Amino acid sequence: MKTALDDILIIASQPKAAEKLQSFVAHHSMSGFLRSRGQIAQQVRDIVDEVARRGDDAVIALTERFDNTRLTPETLRIDPADLAAAHRGIDGTLMASLRRAIENVRAYQSAIFIGRNTIPGIRYMPLKRVGLCIPGASAPLPSTVIMTAVPAIVAGVKEIVVVSPPRHNGTIHPVILAVCHELGIREVYRIGGAQAVAALAWGTRTIPKVDKIVGPGNDYVQLAKKEVFGLVDMDSFAGPSDVLIIADDSANPAWVAADILSQAEHNPGAGILVTNSQELAQNVLSQLVEQVARLNRAEAALECLKAYSAIIVFDELQQAIDFANDFASEHMQIQCGDRSRAVLERIQNAGAIFVGPWTPVAVGDYWAGPSHTLPTRQTTRHFSALTSNDFVKSSSIIEYDKDKLLAAADDIIRLATTEGLGAHAASVDIRRRQDPHT
Repeated sequence: MKTALDDILIIASQPKAAEKLQSFVAHHSMSGFLRSRGQIAQQVRDIVDEVARRGDDAVIALTERFDNTRLTPETLRIDPADLAAAHRGIDGTLMASLRRAIENVRAYQSAIFIGRNTIPGIRYMPLKRVGLCIPGASAPLPSTVIMTAVPAIVAGVKEIVVVSPPRHNGTIHPVILAVCHELGIREVYRIGGAQAVAALAWGTRTIPKVDKIVGPGNDYVQLAKKEVFGLVDMDSFAGPSDVLIIADDSANPAWVAADILSQAEHNPGAGILVTNSQELAQNVLSQLVEQVARLNRAEAALECLKAYSAIIVFDELQQAIDFANDFASEHMQIQCGDRSRAVLERIQNAGAIFVGPWTPVAVGDYWAGPSHTLPTRQTTRHFSALTSNDFVKSSSIIEYDKDKLLAAADDIIRLATTEGLGAHAASVDIRRRQDPHT
């Protein structure tokens, strides 16, 4: 019997499948995104320019326009007393879970931190001031505060600024405010979108500029980060979420379907299964139809599945692995039984990799320790997950004594002369010819 999701099933060996797969990959790529978002890109440039010119006035006007919230320069920033009140009011059991998550992230980010290394010739210093973009859509995302702020805290950043749109009764959801207070963040602004990114990058009378902007967001937020890159640093393009699952016939189809839906419920979000088992593919398809009907937002999730997701059957598992590397997903799950570790060794491009059937993406989203702020739209070819190491900068330390400089002098002068830079050569030669101690 035909279902609403039959069209997402692709058999790679069938006629015209290659063309369909190529189109699917392009649809999810950064190049495809940039080509299709020309109009939005211009709107973002206009917003960034307006904030650069008019500062607070532009931020306030744009917040009223996009978020239907009227602010003043005095109400842009959340009063620290309101942060404390939200912290006092949060459910104790929830706060206990949040604290355990914070400690897991802190432990992982501390273990991988390079800034404490005492390697001769380089010095690491934390950034002074960073801005965190926290989405404020229909549901609060306190986990994103943890996953962006804790790595910065571990790195030693002293000034951490949070921006989040006023989508909860004209302000920011209290659970987000409570987590900010728990982490010692006292500078929180009820603004979002491209105008918030622009304010952080340029600075306004009320909002001092930052050195780096990180965090996920919609197309406007990501394009704004791209627009201000250079004024400030940025992390990556962390846009609509995706998961690609490599699975063989040992995988549980109900679990695979649940993992696909966990991304589709972001709306937009993509869930992609690649497998060498047509039986698994058909069973996962059936499970998707059954499980999506039970979701609170079933209609939206169904549309998201049809627009962004796919189940792709290859003849060989290696073909599925090759496709996964080409797709370069944000999240990748490997559910291939005893072969999962061997498959892991062949993966080149992925933001975060979840190995085995007992490791759903939710473990990484909330608990394991790596940040869930990950590059999307196939940019894991060159971007990486956000870590504590993204919040430090390095300076090269070079110190020569007389003997070392004189030993290298001829070579340095020769190279400088080859490039036509006589003053460079002279800066070495003058020391050799006019040594005050000879």
